[in-house]
Amino acid sequence: MGVDLAAVTEKQRAVWGLGDYGRVGSLLTWIGESLVREVDVRAGERVLDVAAGNGSASLPAARRFADVLATDYVPALLEEARRRAEADCVELRTQVADAQDLPFGDGSFDVVLSTIGVMFAPDQQAAARELARVCRGGGRIGVAAWTPDSMVGGMLRAVSARVPPPPGVLPPVTWGDEEHVRGLLGPYVRDLRAARRTCAFRFRSAEHCVEHFRTWYGPTVAAFRAVGEEGADDLAAELAEVYRAHSTATDGTLAMDVPYLEVVAVRA
Repeated sequence: MGVDLAAVTEKQRAVWGLGDYGRVGSLLTWIGESLVREVDVRAGERVLDVAAGNGSASLPAARRFADVLATDYVPALLEEARRRAEADCVELRTQVADAQDLPFGDGSFDVVLSTIGVMFAPDQQAAARELARVCRGGGRIGVAAWTPDSMVGGMLRAVSARVPPPPGVLPPVTWGDEEHVRGLLGPYVRDLRAARRTCAFRFRSAEHCVEHFRTWYGPTVAAFRAVGEEGADDLAAELAEVYRAHSTATDGTLAMDVPYLEVVAVRA
């Protein structure tokens, strides 16, 4: 029996509604800025941000006076993106949409982006196909995803050990493997280039980082709920070890430069 990907998607939608992803998404500002720069978003271009969260890529694209539409399947995250755009005095449209089944016509956008977003779609083939389908020929596609060896990769493995994904659903961080992404997007694009970059995470301590993700990050919130009080200490300790293993700080704080893969390609 195959995986019921629609059911998996609904469960994920509920998980991303836990906590407050905006408290984590705000740490990813650099990733969105870098992706928009590398894609070279221009004023007036039609830009779609897929699985936009609270607007890490949408906002820098809007600051370039592009016509930006931010989409996500969690309405609360889009409301945060809208409020951030209002605070920045930039124009941003939002629409609820699933990355695996985008409600737009073929070639509707000049640029299609996703920053630490589309990587979490359970049907990776469908998500890649949709990114390409809605981008016009000669348009650009830009995707940023955590790498398998990153701190986030370690954190998600600890979470998955407590809340296992259905058999057959690939880990999200496979989007951070260049060979895998070339396989996903290759049939639809040309001139694909990938670069390994880092995003700086700074916390007061490993314990502070555990508390932050435990409180605000949906997958971690779900994992702590799943293990209950009896398993909470073990999970917290394992996460703290993951964070310390990736830290370069020597002053007792936590300093992690978290690697991610930045992919830019031209729609064939």
